[in-house]
Amino acid sequence: MGAAFSRTMVSGAVAAAVAGGVHRALRSRPRAQRQRTWRQRTNYAGRTVDLYAGPAAVLGAAAGTAVLPLPARTRCAALLAVLAAGGCGAYDDLVGADDPRRGFRAHLGALRDGEVTSGAVKLLGIGGAGLVAGALVEERPVDRVLAGVVIAGTAHLVNLVDVRPGAAAATVLALGAPGLPGAGLAAAPMGAVAALVADDLGERTMFGDTGVHALGAALGVAIAVGRGRAGLVAHVAGLVAAAAYGDRISRAVRVLSDR
Repeated sequence: MGAAFSRTMVSGAVAAAVAGGVHRALRSRPRAQRQRTWRQRTNYAGRTVDLYAGPAAVLGAAAGTAVLPLPARTRCAALLAVLAAGGCGAYDDLVGADDPRRGFRAHLGALRDGEVTSGAVKLLGIGGAGLVAGALVEERPVDRVLAGVVIAGTAHLVNLVDVRPGAAAATVLALGAPGLPGAGLAAAPMGAVAALVADDLGERTMFGDTGVHALGAALGVAIAVGRGRAGLVAHVAGLVAAAAYGDRISRAVRVLSDR
């Protein structure tokens, strides 16, 4: 138990150190470079914030995962999920910033009409990476699919709640905490979030699609690893319901945060 706790603490500390260091390094760049294109956004309150928490979260979560003594397949699955989700999210941050379309239906409808939106790239890319990661952490075909849905679905869930400062961070911390005594995989996204949450709450930065999808995917792997089929099915059911009522969940987060 003591050794497992120590490994978890090291993972969280490495993730926090890398995420915080990357964010500070990016923010220390000359002002003219920091104001280019996708590196800044106007948030819900009309304030200009940077998106540097996104790549910082990706690299922090990946570093925290890399130092854990995991089986090779599990480590590969976790790193694949984090980097693929972060990469797809970054593409959406870069290309889809001005696209008003939101939700599965809008992007799948555009895809049906022959238009490949950044949202479709994100949906298919993260979904595919989730299925590959699920195949690496599970043995039976059904369980592999279920784990893949958990990984991709958790990435989507964290994105759904990221409508106000601190909401995504709180979700990662709340969902990750129960998994800490296990393989410790949740320590990496939690450590990265802990290093960045103050700037997120202070409305100096935001995670963007880059960060929230990477953090959610990392959390999804942590949830999927070691689950029996009943646990996977329960999580899939909850995530499918969350996707179906995504607009209501985002609206509820806005109402609660604005009180």
